[in-house]
Amino acid sequence: MMEYCKDVLSCLDSDTSLKIFMCLDDLADLVRVTCVSRSWRHFVIANGLCKQLCLRMFPQLSRVAFVVELNQNGAKEHAEVGSSYSMEWLSLLREHRVYAYLGRALMSSVAMNCIAKTVGASSTDNFPQESIDNTLEPRDYINGRYCYWSSDGQSNPNVPETLTYELVSQICVITEINIQPFQADFQRGSPIYSAKSVRFKMGHPKASLDVADDEMFVWTYNSPEFPMSQENRLQKFKLPEPVLCIGGILQIELLGRVQRQEMDGLLYICVSHVQVLGSSLSPPFNVDILQPSGMFVLKRDQLANHQSVVTSGNESQEILAEQRELRDYQHIVTIFRGQALGIVEDEWDEEEYDDDFDPEYAL
Repeated sequence: MMEYCKDVLSCLDSDTSLKIFMCLDDLADLVRVTCVSRSWRHFVIANGLCKQLCLRMFPQLSRVAFVVELNQNGAKEHAEVGSSYSMEWLSLLREHRVYAYLGRALMSSVAMNCIAKTVGASSTDNFPQESIDNTLEPRDYINGRYCYWSSDGQSNPNVPETLTYELVSQICVITEINIQPFQADFQRGSPIYSAKSVRFKMGHPKASLDVADDEMFVWTYNSPEFPMSQENRLQKFKLPEPVLCIGGILQIELLGRVQRQEMDGLLYICVSHVQVLGSSLSPPFNVDILQPSGMFVLKRDQLANHQSVVTSGNESQEILAEQRELRDYQHIVTIFRGQALGIVEDEWDEEEYDDDFDPEYAL
């Protein structure tokens, strides 16, 4: 057995240590290294490495003004007291916990249709028979009638249309939007009224009450433009990277008209069904938008920590297995700390560690 083992971090300068830890691209691994020793744990927390990794995965988090934890009673945590150093350290600990839990939620959520309800369409040909509400129904023929949304007719093929939806929560991860153009089988030739291309925006409602302000939303994400086929099928538009939608509003821009109606010679766009695939991070997480800056407060509800975001039995078993593996891992670290890892046996304050570390957010 080694008589003396030295902490490898003490042999490196801070910048080199930071570069090494920044190579970790799995938040679970980053949190687990805080189990190794007090010095490693302090280094991870002091440099905000969990926050930095979440920012690399989801740049939308750069608009977080600050984070808040809600205690077991659903109220804000107690005000910090003491020296400026202790307050700064408590703030760093809070950020570490919130972003560690957030990373777990981001990586373990199950895909679902995230549309809660419709907000409105830029135009509608025959309301309410051809309302945007029809796009929530996966079938295009119900009770003896066709079910779809139709725009107004236009002679100019470049006039765009928009469909706007409210999502299931104010903080969602969106990965894919699916759209099915409508095929009018009741018209000669069964024309398909698709758009030429689509684009997507995400954001939050604007706080302004100015009735002269035509724009009701602040858009914080704009997707690339995707070509749409003139085909009667559910067309999938996968975003280049998962997007964190803050504010719960998604808008579909339908660009370019390709189908002219024989009856009046005008160009229309018609959609039978829309899906927005992703996952909700609520109730464990929620946001407050700070108007007019557009920054937001990220809130973590500790009371909701143990509500599982996994819905299938198999996946629940996998999570339980991961938790068992973590406990085994911690036991191994306890045995080999200062030996196999080559780390000095420093003062390991188990009581302090237990107060701040919850194995659930470490996966």
